Amino acid sequence: MKIAKGSKIALHYKLHSDGPEGELIEETRQEEPMEFVMGDDPMIPKFEEALMGLQAGEKFTVSIKALDAYGEEDEKLFVEFPKSDFIEDGELNEEIFEEGEIVPMETPDGEVVEGVVCEVKLNSIVLDFNHPLAGEDLYFEGEVVSVS
Repeated sequence: MKIAKGSKIALHYKLHSDGPEGELIEETRQEEPMEFVMGDDPMIPKFEEALMGLQAGEKFTVSIKALDAYGEEDEKLFVEFPKSDFIEDGELNEEIFEEGEIVPMETPDGEVVEGVVCEVKLNSIVLDFNHPLAGEDLYFEGEVVSVS
């Protein structure tokens, strides 16, 4: 059976940044393939396009430019907040003031978004709300395990 819209797919893959020799970002484990339904799950459209028509057992390589994956980094998504915004029960939550920490924030309409602390200043912190892979060219290599 070939992959088509609505197919349930299981596959193994390795994801690198900037080509096959780039940094390994993630990979599936042999006992746990990634599973999704073509066209129904939030996958990168260019990734899905590259898989169309493949069958179980077929190998694939897919290169996706940053613009077609998670986009370029948007400077407007680096937001500075005063440290006083992080007072909980009358005390400053010092645990979040380390670069790389993930901080959940609520938008004015109640949606929770995650920012990554990218800079700690004397009286403020800067959070990055870009997708973690924004600005990265992606390179997938893998194999289709099953199609149904």
